[in-house]
Amino acid sequence: MPEEKHVKIPVDSVKLDGILTIPKDTQALVIFVHGSGSSRLSPRNMFVAGVLQKAGIGTLLFDLLTAKEDEVYENRFDIPLLTGRLKAATLWAGEQPETAKLKIGYFGASTGTAVALVAAADFGKEIKAIVSRGGRPDLAKDALGKVITPTFLIIGGEDHVVIGLNKKAYDLIEAEKQVKIIPGATHLFEEPGALEEVARLAAEWFKKYLITAQG
Repeated sequence: MPEEKHVKIPVDSVKLDGILTIPKDTQALVIFVHGSGSSRLSPRNMFVAGVLQKAGIGTLLFDLLTAKEDEVYENRFDIPLLTGRLKAATLWAGEQPETAKLKIGYFGASTGTAVALVAAADFGKEIKAIVSRGGRPDLAKDALGKVITPTFLIIGGEDHVVIGLNKKAYDLIEAEKQVKIIPGATHLFEEPGALEEVARLAAEWFKKYLITAQG
């Protein structure tokens, strides 16, 4: 298994904790963007990251907020603030020797999906792929129409409100896109086999656009 490296990402006069895992000879790095109230230690994101690592894809899980910042409830939903953090982490990855040459994708969950989409809209072709798990792409608002990154929205079949929000956002995304509803799954994909299916689909999407795609 590739070695985990604990990192500190400097941004906005604070340092954000992260876990960087780079498989040997990888061509790709997926940066995870967790949802409100979660962190780099999200068990669901860590599970998906493990599947990606086995597929030969590097991962970066990091905290969007410091522990003190997270105590302020409003910060968890401050999309511009969180987007700034993701963009800073993306630029940081582009400066590290082991990740500077890797193609970058985003994996967003819940509110993190909106953050990923807004950042991708700003970065343009620099971000090669996005996968969303039970996400809130609707919170990206005007940025949706500016996204050119191939985007895959994965939703639980029992997550009825989020299905509606995803379908409306999906219509506004003009990039290559796909939506998948996993039957019987709720918002956190806690049902047997549900998260495994999310991870399998995510790995396929990222391999297609980060490893097999040219350019």
